[in-house]
Amino acid sequence: MKALELSHITTRYQQATVDGFKIFYREAGRKSAPTILLLHGFPTSSHMFRNLMPALADLYHVVAPDLPGFGFSDAPDRKRFRYTFENLAKIINLFTETIGLKNYAIYVFDYGAPVGLRLALAHPERITAIISQNGNAYEEGLSQGWNPIQKYWKDPTPENRAALREFLTPEATKWQYLHGVQDTTLVAPEAYELDSALLARPGNDEIQLDLFLDYASNVALYPKFQEYFRTKVPPMLAVWGKSDPFFLPPGAEAFKRDNPGAEVRFYDTGHFALETHHQEIAGAIRDFLGRKVATQAQVA
Repeated sequence: MKALELSHITTRYQQATVDGFKIFYREAGRKSAPTILLLHGFPTSSHMFRNLMPALADLYHVVAPDLPGFGFSDAPDRKRFRYTFENLAKIINLFTETIGLKNYAIYVFDYGAPVGLRLALAHPERITAIISQNGNAYEEGLSQGWNPIQKYWKDPTPENRAALREFLTPEATKWQYLHGVQDTTLVAPEAYELDSALLARPGNDEIQLDLFLDYASNVALYPKFQEYFRTKVPPMLAVWGKSDPFFLPPGAEAFKRDNPGAEVRFYDTGHFALETHHQEIAGAIRDFLGRKVATQAQVA
């Protein structure tokens, strides 16, 4: 491969100042190419896209920020910044404007789904497509694994908050990566070890517990997300680890109820599907965007 071609697929590690906060992000591909904004979930960061980005960067401009409180972005004190999904979305919206993104497809995973779908509600004209990888927008997609968190929503006592600390342990993080995976030797241990190290930073536990509580605001927005799917009919692809202990396959199938043209593909893996199936998912994205976004451009 020519050196010039390699320069386009090489990932660069950068930061932008957004509303006074440092937002770390990974970027690869030609800036003139169609953009995909990659939005991570709990308890990870843009590191989860380390294998996917080079697999797309020859054709696409791929950008993966770390949400505030995650990865290598700033984690401002809770007295300075209220950790809600609405505020995360506002920062990421400002981030896209700061680095000059005009329109983009969104790849949404876990927490990235309510963040990205808020961007779509606020600026539907910017969204060229939605790729949901275990990024839920339907109540039937929520497993019983959410029961302790739902209990906290209904009764936000100190006792119910403390019970959720189990989700923040290294053992719980490793379990999220390995549950439902057929061949665990494909999962890089540095992925869950990095997440655990970042979760262990002083004060980060309280940030995560705040977001557990606020996740109820995402469920309350499900009807608006679904209305967006029906009225705007964005090109949609769901690529789903079918053994996800948190977001069930019915949540992926439900996209077709509101957007009949949505495409759904299941993979025999767990929550962090990119750890084991990034090549297959990259192939699905290339095929999907090659057909759907090209057709959309011709119609426009």
